Amino acid sequence: MAKASGRDVVEIGLPRLSDEQVVKVVEAAERAAREYVLSVLPAKKAYDIGISVQAEGEVPLTITVDIELRVASSARVDPDELAKEAAKKALEAAEAKLRELALVGRGA
Repeated sequence: MAKASGRDVVEIGLPRLSDEQVVKVVEAAERAAREYVLSVLPAKKAYDIGISVQAEGEVPLTITVDIELRVASSARVDPDELAKEAAKKALEAAEAKLRELALVGRGA
């Protein structure tokens, strides 16, 4: 069994968001990370997938993604690399959701 952890932090300077909007950003990030992990690693090879997405502050809003994986030793993936890539996918999804919310907020 292998264990890995990936962590990435990005600061995004956008207008103040409501609590509901922040929840949407966090949910989008977590969903993207989970979908990415399961697209690379069969579910039966993943013993544990821990995904934590935190949003702190208002301006700037800081998104923190922490991913922990425990995979079967027979899994043909590097769990550290998989965790890092999943964190990147999560941050990309968070940024896309923030851009979408910013456009909606501007009436575009």
